[in-house]
Amino acid sequence: MLESSTILLTGGTGSFGSRFVPMTLEKFCPKRIIIYSRDEMKQWDMAQHYTEDKRVSFVIGDIRDKDRLSRVLDGVDFVVHAAATKIVPTAEYNPFECVKTNVDGAMNLIDTCIDRGVKRVVALSTDKASNPINLYGATKLASDKLFIAANQYAGLQKTRFAVVRYGNVMGSRGSVIPFFLRMASSGVLPITDPYMTRFMITLEQGVELVWQAFDDMHGGEIYVKRIPSMNILDIAKVVAPKAQHKIIGVRPGEKIHEQMIGFEDAFATYEYDDYFKILPSIHNWATDEKRIGPGTKVAKDFSYVSNTNPDWMQPDELAEWIDKNRAKLV
Repeated sequence: MLESSTILLTGGTGSFGSRFVPMTLEKFCPKRIIIYSRDEMKQWDMAQHYTEDKRVSFVIGDIRDKDRLSRVLDGVDFVVHAAATKIVPTAEYNPFECVKTNVDGAMNLIDTCIDRGVKRVVALSTDKASNPINLYGATKLASDKLFIAANQYAGLQKTRFAVVRYGNVMGSRGSVIPFFLRMASSGVLPITDPYMTRFMITLEQGVELVWQAFDDMHGGEIYVKRIPSMNILDIAKVVAPKAQHKIIGVRPGEKIHEQMIGFEDAFATYEYDDYFKILPSIHNWATDEKRIGPGTKVAKDFSYVSNTNPDWMQPDELAEWIDKNRAKLV
C-alpha cells in the first residue's frame, strides 16, 4: 500500500521517526517521506543520515498551525501522526500547552487531511489514554476519540483514520532504560515504586503495528499490540546489577500499572494472533463484519493491564536486547 506513495510524519524527528523512516524506505520504497516538526536542530541532525536519499525531506512546522499543515499536506497520500507533548510531569505543569498540541493539533490535522484528500491517517496513542489519571493521558484519549469520529466527520470524502496504542517503547528518548544506563555509574538508581510494571515494546514493533493498521483499517479502529510486561525492579537489576535502589515515590500523574484496554471497552474488543482491535461504539461499527474480520470477541470482563498481563519479558531477554542496542541507548 505504501509503495510509491507520499507519506508525511508529524513529530518525525522523535524516536519513532528514527526507526519508521529507514524501515519504511527499505520495505516499501515510497516516493517521498516528509518529516514535519518544529525543532530545526533535530531536523538538521536527522537530515545528516539522508543527504544522499532524495526521498526524505524536512519541513519546519507545528501541528498548531493549520495554514502550514494545509500547505505541507498538498499531494500527501498517508499521514502518521506522532507529534505530541508526551512527558507526563511536563504536561501536568504545562496543561494549556499540552491541550494545544495534543487536542487542538489533532483537530487541525483531521480537518486539513480531509480538505487535502489524504487517503489514510494513523495516529499514535499511548497506554496512558486508557482510563487516564494524568493530563497527557486525558489529552490522548480526547485525541483518540477525535480520530475515531473523524471517519464520520469526513462525510463523503475518502480520508480514513485509525489509531495505534502501545506502552513503554524500549530505548525511546526519555524512557527508563536509557535513563538507568546513564545513572548506572552513580551506583544508585531512583525507583518510583518497587511494584511498578510497564508494557514493553520495541520501536521496530511499533513501526510494524503502524504498517499493519494502514493495511487493515476501514476507519475508526484502535490497534493494540500484544506485548510483554516487566517489573521496574527487574529492569533496574538487568541494567545495573550492582547498583543500589532508592525509592523516590510516584511522580505527578504517574500510574503504578499501565492499562491498554479497560473492561469498559471489552464489548467492542476483538483479539487476533498478535494484536487486539478496539472498534468504535458509534454507528454500530463495533459489529461491522469488515472491521471485525477474523477476530474473536474477548470476554466481557476482559482488560489488558501490565500487572495482570499473562506475557512477561524475562531478564535474560532484556539483557540480550540491551547488548544488541547499547550503542543507540547511550
